[in-house]
Amino acid sequence: MSSVNGPDVPPAADVTKAVTDVICLGESMVTFLPSRPGRLADVPSFARAIGGAESNVACVLAAAGHRTRWVSRVGTDGFGDHLVETISGYGVDTSAVTRDASRPTGVYFRTAADRAADGHEVVYYRAGSAASAMSPATVSDAHVLGGRVLHLTGITAALSADCLALLRRLLRPRPGRPLTSFDVNHRPRLWSGAEGPEVLLDLARSADLVFVGEDEAEAAWGIEGPAAIRAALPEPAVLVVKQGAAGATAFARDGAGDVVAFVPAPSVEVVAAVGAGDAFAAGYLSATLRGLPLRDRLRHGHLTAAAVLTVPEDLGRPPATERADRLAALDDAAWGRLRLGPGWTSAEDEEVRTP
Repeated sequence: MSSVNGPDVPPAADVTKAVTDVICLGESMVTFLPSRPGRLADVPSFARAIGGAESNVACVLAAAGHRTRWVSRVGTDGFGDHLVETISGYGVDTSAVTRDASRPTGVYFRTAADRAADGHEVVYYRAGSAASAMSPATVSDAHVLGGRVLHLTGITAALSADCLALLRRLLRPRPGRPLTSFDVNHRPRLWSGAEGPEVLLDLARSADLVFVGEDEAEAAWGIEGPAAIRAALPEPAVLVVKQGAAGATAFARDGAGDVVAFVPAPSVEVVAAVGAGDAFAAGYLSATLRGLPLRDRLRHGHLTAAAVLTVPEDLGRPPATERADRLAALDDAAWGRLRLGPGWTSAEDEEVRTP
């Protein structure tokens, strides 16, 4: 069943039982953040954090009050312990995370520069990681199909042939499949061959809700502009095209056509852009679970992304639901005056400032 906002999220079958809202499957790694700007060769020390597209979404949603589960595989090393303990500390159910005694937990190092900047460096140590051993044989349907939403990304598809087989199985249409969300997350360096873009397009066509950046659609498929991206991806009931600082456009199927909504992004004082796309997806999914209108789903995506853009880590404290609802309800003129900087999610003063 669908509405002008897109497919309806299946309701909790029994409100007296704890029902998982969103299940996220994918690799998380220990992230090492530089102590100062500069080349990796010149940075003297690093701070430890965590990073992983799917676990980021699970953590942000849990912090916003939703029941979430992270499904993955980590090593039996200290880094695996750190990931499970940190992610469960956000309130995420990690009971479906398995430990692999023969493969390590992935780690990566990055510079302080923005991902799109010329000086940005990121070095992954994830080849042969525990998460790359996920497969249809090692992941139980009971762990991934029992929620109202299943969230996946294209990063998992690039980790190994077994991981790709797992995603294809989970995205295969079947009775009782939860609403399936897919973030394209095109990462060219993770693919060993040239097949990545075509694989990602095929996977996206099988999902109910797809997130894709306008820039990554151009890089992966040579397609420019939201309308052209929708023409290439007509199958999902909802397509959300993220357009960076400009905003985001959503296409939601309504009968034979689409309802189209564009919402500009608020002005944000960016500290680091890593993790913003995951936060946007979490904010949009949170609003979807609550049955909010399409415009407000996009606004909640922007607000949750802004919480991450204004911190150096991959994860940021999302705004309180009441505060986010108040901001999402602003008229267009007031929304256009929003100026969000570091600390805005916890500050007590008014965020809306005119230039």
